[in-house]
Amino acid sequence: MRVSFQAELDALEAGFQEAGEIVLRSIRGVIDALRTQDVELCDEVIAFDDEIDDRYHALEKQIELVLARQTPVAGDLRLVLALLHSGLHVERMGDQCVTIAKLTKLSSHLDTRQTVIEGLVDMGERCAEMVKVSLTAFANRDVDQARGLHALDDLVDRANRQVFQEVLGYVHDAEALEWGMRQITVARCFERIGDNAVDIGEQTAFLVTGEFAEFTDASHDPSPLQ
Repeated sequence: MRVSFQAELDALEAGFQEAGEIVLRSIRGVIDALRTQDVELCDEVIAFDDEIDDRYHALEKQIELVLARQTPVAGDLRLVLALLHSGLHVERMGDQCVTIAKLTKLSSHLDTRQTVIEGLVDMGERCAEMVKVSLTAFANRDVDQARGLHALDDLVDRANRQVFQEVLGYVHDAEALEWGMRQITVARCFERIGDNAVDIGEQTAFLVTGEFAEFTDASHDPSPLQ
């Protein structure tokens, strides 16, 4: 019975990691779409979301079955709960990639501003790094690596504010401002991807320590509009 249960837990974790890898492909896809303004690539990213959603719902269903059949306790229960929460964060990151892809398509007829594009690409690359670190930390049960996500997230938050400040300079150019406002939303999506990666890191710490605590107090974080 125990061997079968362990195999189920291993399958759950493998499914979570596979969904995370698809999200990484989505993030890299929207980075390339932003860099090249490639509408067809945007469509590919949007299509990825169906697979991410399917994998999340499959994971959720498997977790329900494990909870019903095995009634896990202690560390096993923490793993199941951490996978459930982390899977939801992965699914949300997929949604955020879709929003970025759709906004890039909507803006494709407008002139871009290279400074903002470079800032967004930098944010995207940092987010991809954060997601990769969060998945690795979870797999290795590495709390120190998970806590390191906070420092990476600070860089993403800073880039988010820089994009906002840059777009403020377009206030006297209607077309540039229309494009820029959409890019502010893109930046916000990247910022949320970073937050979700941190959330997975927090689940890693919970899995290892048995105690859940946020790495930072969000109520004291600087506003992205400052």
